[in-house]
Amino acid sequence: MAPIGGWMCCGRKSKFVAPLVNNDQDGTYDYDLAVIGGGSGGLACAKEAVNLGAKVAVLDYVTPSPQGTKWGLGGTCVNVGCIPKKLMHQAALLGESIHEAVAYGWEVPSLNDVKINWSALTESVQNHIKSVNWVTRVDLREKKIEYINGLGEFKDPHTIIATLKNGSKKELTAKNILIAVGGRPHYPDIPGAREYCISSDDIFSLSHPPGKTLVVGAGYIGLECAGFLNSLGYSATVLVRSVPLRGFDQQMASMVTNEMEEKGVKFHHKCVPLSVEKLESGQLKARWLNTETKEQSEDVFDTVLLATGRYALTEQLNLAAAGVNSLSESGKIVAEGEQTNVGHVFAVGDVLEARPELTPVAIHAGRLLARRLFAGAQQHMDYDNVATTVFTPLEYGCVGLGEEQAVSRHGADNLEIYHAFYKPTEFFIPQRNIRNCYLKAVALREAPQRILGLHFVGPVAGEVIQGFAAAIKCGITMEQLMNTVGIHPTVAEEFTRLNITKRSGKDPNPASCCS
Repeated sequence: MAPIGGWMCCGRKSKFVAPLVNNDQDGTYDYDLAVIGGGSGGLACAKEAVNLGAKVAVLDYVTPSPQGTKWGLGGTCVNVGCIPKKLMHQAALLGESIHEAVAYGWEVPSLNDVKINWSALTESVQNHIKSVNWVTRVDLREKKIEYINGLGEFKDPHTIIATLKNGSKKELTAKNILIAVGGRPHYPDIPGAREYCISSDDIFSLSHPPGKTLVVGAGYIGLECAGFLNSLGYSATVLVRSVPLRGFDQQMASMVTNEMEEKGVKFHHKCVPLSVEKLESGQLKARWLNTETKEQSEDVFDTVLLATGRYALTEQLNLAAAGVNSLSESGKIVAEGEQTNVGHVFAVGDVLEARPELTPVAIHAGRLLARRLFAGAQQHMDYDNVATTVFTPLEYGCVGLGEEQAVSRHGADNLEIYHAFYKPTEFFIPQRNIRNCYLKAVALREAPQRILGLHFVGPVAGEVIQGFAAAIKCGITMEQLMNTVGIHPTVAEEFTRLNITKRSGKDPNPASCCS
């Protein structure tokens, strides 16, 4: 549908479409909006709707993991995702910094005595999470959003049944209903998976040190967990089924895994798990298969962490009762403009098919949806050029197209790839490895060379890439980037210094620091 209006941002129009169409006849309902799911997207939509005068209810219930882990209001990000992951990552970086401090002149009594106290770490992380849970509850109460701690499912298109903790049922009706239930970790169908293995649902509150750990899966969750565990002093091994960081730029992914290997993480490529068996010692014997050589291997671990993907929690919703049939083969909801095939039923967040599974995406989409429903707004979520960062030991931040994606869409002859290795100033004195500090810009070859994607592996990658994400949204070109004066000495300025293309064959290694 062509845009019918818009506001200008750096000369480019924001993405607008026609107003929502809801053909339901007016009726009397308990709520203007009922949200199933108390995660980031659902809560953002609920709060925005209340601010716009709507009467809102939020239903949220956490089914315990196979290992019995459960948590409070706030969804995956707050409880078992972004927040605890970043805190564990920070703990790992601080441990490395203690060792580097010696090179800077700090007198550390005994580096051999520097070690993590796992119980103290998890307690601190969980205390922070509980404080966020509490603030969220208070926020809902102050905004007069009814919070129902129950598992929601449809009874009919406008009626939801909530099963409460004590088993009792509560019914409510709503004019509009938002599905924001997110997803949970997938468990492979192998012996011992659900009985003995943990997932990202469990690792951040694990009651004992994980010890020697096998991570099954090499997506961003698997690599992040393996990275911080290894840096905290726990041996980590990763089983890679296909490629690491599938869906990301593969040259950058190799930089990430190269750095992890150099730090001591072990990788077994083209391998799938076969079974996990608990030994009398309490340790776990894991067996796996190399799908290329057909060779089977096994080893003993203290912990096996499964990171083999996530599935959407749609099966428990009884969507058929609402008439929602726009599901993909994976069980995710296909919803153009967040609107399902039923006009008053919407979806945001990880439950959506072919949308970035990122907290800020769900939050922004939820707020925009509320504005369309209750303020007559027309702006829709723009899912293109969403920035993200993988918080591995050496972080990877990116926005826009990867090199493979760009070649597929535009053809190699129509692209120019600018790239460079660089040397963070902070790395020199402790003589840290700089072999994997690398960045690149994927641009159209034709002048003015509009940039299609920016990629950065190095320290504080998320902080670096965030600002450039706005520039990508505004259609920045290589000419504009090259004419931007950098802040010196920073790693972010390296983007402004890009001038060597892969096509030229010139050496992308830096010749000097300040000239």
